[in-house]
Amino acid sequence: MIVVGIDEAGYGPLLGPLVVSAVGLELPDRLADESLWDVLRASVSARVGATQTRLMIADSKKLYRSGQGLDRLETAALAWLATCGQEVSGLTELLRYACPQAVDAMEEYPWYWQANVELPAAVSLGQVQTQANALGRDLTSHRIRAVGTWVEVLPAGHYNRMVDRTRNKSTLLFGLATRLIQRATQAAGDSAEVRIVADRQGGRSRYARPLMLAFSDRSLAIEDESPERSAYRMTRGPSCWRVAFLKGGEQQHLPIALASILSKYIRELFMGLLNRYWQAKQPGLSPTEGYYTDGKRFLRDLDGTLRAARVDRRLLVRSR
Repeated sequence: MIVVGIDEAGYGPLLGPLVVSAVGLELPDRLADESLWDVLRASVSARVGATQTRLMIADSKKLYRSGQGLDRLETAALAWLATCGQEVSGLTELLRYACPQAVDAMEEYPWYWQANVELPAAVSLGQVQTQANALGRDLTSHRIRAVGTWVEVLPAGHYNRMVDRTRNKSTLLFGLATRLIQRATQAAGDSAEVRIVADRQGGRSRYARPLMLAFSDRSLAIEDESPERSAYRMTRGPSCWRVAFLKGGEQQHLPIALASILSKYIRELFMGLLNRYWQAKQPGLSPTEGYYTDGKRFLRDLDGTLRAARVDRRLLVRSR
């Protein structure tokens, strides 16, 4: 069975990209309903703390907060990528593996154009390798295999153009999630049973209609539509997908937590590029994480520099 976890970072901010990620694991059917935190307890932990020696995999909001540094987020993200066979040395290399179209998209933005970040940026390569080796051994001992990582990155200008077309940011987010489902299931092939688990998409609770529109070649049966869980069975011949959108999913499923980590990590790397570009243009400018109130402050502080640079604000600021 293939289990795919999906989660996003950056759905609400005013500045910076929206990032949605998926991670896939192949595992024995008998483990499908088990907590992978329990199965892999020799190498990973959902408990976040200074004395924790295992790889911390939890909701990205627990691993990273403003001013605390990228250490935990980066260790988890790069250790997972190494387990997938991708020991990336920079952001561009990471994107070429997980989201190739984003490399071309960056050329449209002066703050991202020909920019790169050497990785790891906050921890040592040795720390990442130690955790990756422990995770790899643990996965192998339980006959679990890392299948891959797939990412969709939508910088602000691309985000604005898509919102113009859809008129609805929830529809936009769901569209990115369905693209990840397509990419992950293509990698899995029709012979595998696929279980897809995702955090709730923009507060939506009913997904049957948009799933049928996105995957019209499959039959759909609703298994559950409750305040906590929306679950569907989608079949085509012998191929079966089970798709579930969960409230607080990153606390229930390790693959969703991993997707949350990848999304947040990549978004923070993009925000670092954006901040460094404008701080070079305007020394003394305080950085921003792009959320609404501080994003407004950032734009006020930067107003004169933006006008002088004649920047198209739709490349920088989200419309909604």
